[in-house]
Amino acid sequence: MMARTAPLLIDIVTGDARPIARQIADAVRLRISTGELTPGDQLPSVRGLAQQLGINPNTVAKAYGDLTTEGWLEGRAGLGLYVAPVRQRLSPRERERRLDEAVQRFVCEVLPLNVSAEVIHARVDAELGAVTKRRA
Repeated sequence: MMARTAPLLIDIVTGDARPIARQIADAVRLRISTGELTPGDQLPSVRGLAQQLGINPNTVAKAYGDLTTEGWLEGRAGLGLYVAPVRQRLSPRERERRLDEAVQRFVCEVLPLNVSAEVIHARVDAELGAVTKRRA
């Protein structure tokens, strides 16, 4: 069976505090987590994605390298990069650390908006619900 090359529709946000390589890596992680990309799907080449996004290929190579190191992607000699088989990619301690870090970042960004906790909870629940539906 031949793996399909999965299109990567990624929006790069120039005003985002995250570096472009991080935006790419985050987008790929989300697509894998929601099932839009599945194990065995081939990703576009570094050059191909760089041309599509209008960015430096080194930036895409950095994102792909990080994702490979983390176990999200696997390289196949001479064939390219593919979504790795599903497995626990992070240790429980690392998952907790990243969750704490993400929650702290989130709180620091929404607190200045002066929005009630109820509204924040409702928005988070709605977004998680939407993402969870895509996974099913």
